[in-house]
Amino acid sequence: MKHVLALDQGTTSSRAILFGHDGNIVGIAQHEFKQIYPDVGWVEHDPFDILTSQLTSAVEVLGKARVRPRDVVALGITNQRETTIVWDRETGKPVYNAIVWQDRRGAPLCKKLADDGAEETIRKKTGLLIDPYFSATKIAWILDNVQGARDRANQGKLAFGTVDTWLIWNLTSGKRHLTDRTNASRTMLYNIVEDRWDQELLKLLNIPESMMPEVGWSSEAVGQVTTSLGLGDVEIAGIAGDQQSALFGQLCVSPGDAKNTYGTGCFLLQHIGDKFTLSNERLITTLACSLNKKLEYAMEGSIFVGGAVVQWMRDNMHFFSKSSEVERAAASVKDADKVVFVPAFTGLGAPHWDPYASGMIIGLQRSTEIGHIARAALESIAFQVADVIHAMDKDTKQPFRELRVDGGAAANDILMQFQSDLLQLPIRRPAVLETTASGAAYLAGLAVNFWGSTDEIAKLRGPDTMFEPKADRKEMDARQAKWQDAVKRAGGWNKETA
Repeated sequence: MKHVLALDQGTTSSRAILFGHDGNIVGIAQHEFKQIYPDVGWVEHDPFDILTSQLTSAVEVLGKARVRPRDVVALGITNQRETTIVWDRETGKPVYNAIVWQDRRGAPLCKKLADDGAEETIRKKTGLLIDPYFSATKIAWILDNVQGARDRANQGKLAFGTVDTWLIWNLTSGKRHLTDRTNASRTMLYNIVEDRWDQELLKLLNIPESMMPEVGWSSEAVGQVTTSLGLGDVEIAGIAGDQQSALFGQLCVSPGDAKNTYGTGCFLLQHIGDKFTLSNERLITTLACSLNKKLEYAMEGSIFVGGAVVQWMRDNMHFFSKSSEVERAAASVKDADKVVFVPAFTGLGAPHWDPYASGMIIGLQRSTEIGHIARAALESIAFQVADVIHAMDKDTKQPFRELRVDGGAAANDILMQFQSDLLQLPIRRPAVLETTASGAAYLAGLAVNFWGSTDEIAKLRGPDTMFEPKADRKEMDARQAKWQDAVKRAGGWNKETA
């Protein structure tokens, strides 16, 4: 029996998921790795932790499922986007830790770019707003702050890559320095109108073009895995940034189709077709996965802290020992009792884009319990998603009729019901929540004709779970107004520490 293997390299863990031809999951292996916080607003990973955890998961899932490498027809890679790794081309060793997408150290350079009037140029070329979230200022920081990095880069000795590129480089023993268009579109250096690395932007950031990887399509064979890694010579045939992969995994392939992923962060994407369109509501335009090798676009709202707020309560506050226990804690009270939680641990993303916002819990009373804070934390995820949906509705002039959801936190029924109540919209949750991994598997499988079309894949999907709104609209509008008040209070708090 043949299978497709998806490598799902996330922010807190690396996972390998094996799919059968029926689209069902045959096996999963997962390994968490260390988060590094060297300073306020800084987030790093050891690139070798990323690599070893991912390879270990891949070999482990084959063993657990008793599948031989020769029975894997293709490998798809999906990854945390924007996270930046720079390494030596000769030795393959990183010159610095991976600077994670959540990291805000690029805020001063972003402010300078904005003050110099670069915002409109960058938007029209990349579809992005100037923000330290994207890769460009992370690369610039490494070149300016790691001893000798600038000189080595100018000599063509250093390579840059997002996580997919780092994995492919190592999986192919340095034969391929490659990314796909969905990941390239997250760097703030790729021109998504002209489909190329933009020399003007590279010059603006003082980044040598020699560092940039080749850019391919999301669904095409790009090279075989080196046999010594225990994965045989499997063909790498799918590559996509995690959110575009989830969009594809939800089979959102037509204009108007949209999904929200509830992961470490939350990411709402709506397919907008083959015409480049800029947002008027501070959302971003990005490249979507394309099967016909033509540029296709999506509108996106990025929320930096989604499910990570639960991890914070588990690891920092020790409110519970397992993330899954948050639902029981939240269910122990009937509501949040006026507690509002703004989880701006690394600033606020769309549509606020405030890198200096701070996390805040307000509305605490003598009677406040852990359950109230847990419920407010879950509700904070839904409030942030609602902010983005309202902005997207204004932009596209096509109000949402329903919201497709996925990601780990989408399994939480309390969160999904509150999201439906808040939006006054039906929520559609698929039988398989692993749409990020399934998207990578679909892209790889379609490239090698394991599946013939997205229509064939659609017929394999199981029944969805629906959540319908139950709460009073006026009550929800009042809750939303209170949330907006709290967001304003959290705004700009960290400016003096920047």
